[in-house]
Amino acid sequence: MLAIRFHEYGSARVLRAEEVPVPEPSDDEVLIKVAACGVNRVDILSREGTTPAPVQLPHTPGTEAAGTIAAVGANAGYWRLGQRVVVNPTLSCGRCTACREGRDNVCRSGRIFGVQTTGAYAEYVTAPADQVIALPDAVAFDTAASIAVTGSTAWHMLVTRGQVALGEDVLIVAAGSGIGVLGVQIAKLAGARVIATAGSADKRDRAHQLGADVVIDHTASDWGDQVRRATGGKGADLVFEHVGEATWDQSLRALARNGRLVTCGAHSGAKVTFDLWHLFVKEQKFIGSFAGTRRDLEKVLSLAANGTLKAVVHAKFPLAEAAKAQGALEDRAVFGKVLLASN
Repeated sequence: MLAIRFHEYGSARVLRAEEVPVPEPSDDEVLIKVAACGVNRVDILSREGTTPAPVQLPHTPGTEAAGTIAAVGANAGYWRLGQRVVVNPTLSCGRCTACREGRDNVCRSGRIFGVQTTGAYAEYVTAPADQVIALPDAVAFDTAASIAVTGSTAWHMLVTRGQVALGEDVLIVAAGSGIGVLGVQIAKLAGARVIATAGSADKRDRAHQLGADVVIDHTASDWGDQVRRATGGKGADLVFEHVGEATWDQSLRALARNGRLVTCGAHSGAKVTFDLWHLFVKEQKFIGSFAGTRRDLEKVLSLAANGTLKAVVHAKFPLAEAAKAQGALEDRAVFGKVLLASN
C-alpha cells in the first residue's frame, strides 16, 4: 500500500511516498481502509520534531481518519466489514477515573492517534477497536475527517470548558483556520454574538458568511482595541485562543472584566506573558483545553448529521501530494480544512 512517511525531522521535503505492507490488526484492533484524512497542525509539529516527545522514526502522520472496516481482530467482532467509521483521535485506557468520568481526553495513559501511533497518511491504518466510532449515514467521510479533531476540540473549548452562554460576546481568533470555522458555528449555535478575526479580506468575507457578526483584521496592530470598540468598550466575554504567542497580547487586550480566555494551542510560540494585576483585579480566567472527549466528538458528529454543523473543506489533495497539502497549511493559504484522499 502507499503511505507517507518521514525518516528524519525537517521541512515538508522530508515526506516520502513509499510502498509498505498493509498492516495486520492485532486481536483488539481493526484495519481501516482510509477514505479521507485531515491535515492538522500536529502533523507538521511531528514532522518538525517539535512535539513534547518527538515521534519515533520512520513515522506516518495523520490523526483524523475516516473510512471503512477492512479487517477485524479476534476480539473486535462487534465491528463488521465495510462499516463506515471515524477514529477517535484521543486514545484512552477507558478504565481510569478520568475515563470513567467522561474526561478521557486527560487520561494519564492517553495517546494521540497519528502522533504516538502510526497515522492515516496511508491507504490502510490500524486502530484500537474500542476507539473507533460508527459514522451516522448522513456524515460523509470528508466531513468526518474535517471534524474529528477540530470539531471535538472546538466544542470542548467553547462548551465543555468555556461554558459559552446565550448573548455573550465571543471572540474567535483566526476564524479561517480548520478549528476557527467550527468555532464560529458552535458559538453562533450557543446564541452568542460572534466577533471573528482573519488576516485577509477574502477570509473576513467568508467568516461573515459563516455567521460571524463582526470580523476584524488581525494583521492590524490594535485589533484587540477594535474588539473592545465593537463591544462598547467592554471586551469579549469569552476568547477562543489557539494560536499562541503571535496573538496572545491582543487576545488579552480584547478580554472583558470577568472574561474567560480558553486556549488549546500554541503553534506560533508557547512562551507568553501576562500581567497578574490585570488577572486578579479584573477577575479574569485563563482556561486550558486539550483536544476533545469522545462525548464531544459524538456530539459534533450528531450535529453534522442533522446539518446544524457544516464542515468547511478548503481543498482535498491526493495522498501522494501530502507535502503540498502541508505547505498550504503552513502558508496560511487556506480557509477551513485541508484533506488527503487515498483513493
